[in-house]
Amino acid sequence: MNSEEEFYDAETGLESDDSCEVSFKDALVFDNTQVTGGSSTQENGVWERRKTLPADMISRNNFSVWSILKKCIGMELSKIAMPVVFNEPLSFLQRISEYMEHTQLIHKACSLSDSIDRMQVVAAFAVSAVASQWERTGKPFNPLLGETYELTREDEGYRLISEQVSHHPPVSAFHAQSLKQEFEFHGTIYPKLKFWGKSVEAEPRGTMTLELLKHKEAYTWTNPLCCVHNIILGKLWIEQYGTVEIVNHSTGDKCVLNFKPCGMFGKELHRVEGYIQDKNKKKRRVIYGKWTECMYSVDPKFYDTNRKSDKKNGADSKKLKQVIDDQKLL
Repeated sequence: MNSEEEFYDAETGLESDDSCEVSFKDALVFDNTQVTGGSSTQENGVWERRKTLPADMISRNNFSVWSILKKCIGMELSKIAMPVVFNEPLSFLQRISEYMEHTQLIHKACSLSDSIDRMQVVAAFAVSAVASQWERTGKPFNPLLGETYELTREDEGYRLISEQVSHHPPVSAFHAQSLKQEFEFHGTIYPKLKFWGKSVEAEPRGTMTLELLKHKEAYTWTNPLCCVHNIILGKLWIEQYGTVEIVNHSTGDKCVLNFKPCGMFGKELHRVEGYIQDKNKKKRRVIYGKWTECMYSVDPKFYDTNRKSDKKNGADSKKLKQVIDDQKLL
């Protein structure tokens, strides 16, 4: 075999994300727990979920990152053997389960009768899915081909299964569903990592799909770009940027969110701003905030008026904040 040839032990060149999604219908889920009075128990006592990881992050203080990365500028990092010091003690399949950290937003969306109100909450959920990456500078371990991870949360009302469905290129698929058949959340993730000298950029290719079964609605979106800065020297910090477009395929409503780059002086760091429009392309709500803190929703006319006056004299900033606080989404 030619030394320049690549060996692929899984199908590549996937044309559609649907071809590599995993579902509970295709997997046998074993549950050895018993639910008694709303609490999950086992034969040997009460089931308790861990609050901390079983191992600490390895210190990078005595490790030369540049000695490894200086030969990788512009290359796709998934094909390069990286030292374990870059990793955190979790697999990527476990990290995917963190998308469900704010499941209460999906339950809230299921309970709302207006499609624009549902879109507001779905947009907040889409932003919350990337919030766990704040200050998470460690790289999760790459799962083995065919490796799975299962999680059942009776307290949150859902169960999730994720699987590594391709090794080269690395593709992970997940499927979460409500225990009361209220929603389904599924998708695939194909991260493309590139090293640019002082930073590592991750492009999370793949489509997220949220189905609200009661309303017969399906929402789709893709996650923004993620960049880890100061790989060589200085304190590591994470930036999310790019445009996220959430589409309600049943009603035609659309939410466009702009994750803004921090800029020269960092004024826009972590800031998200966008709007919701109906099928007639009329703006119905403005959504903005920070993906590390909270998201707000206001009327477009009120938002534009107060932004203009705030730029001139800053007089109405308190009034704007008071109204926005009544429309807090996350």
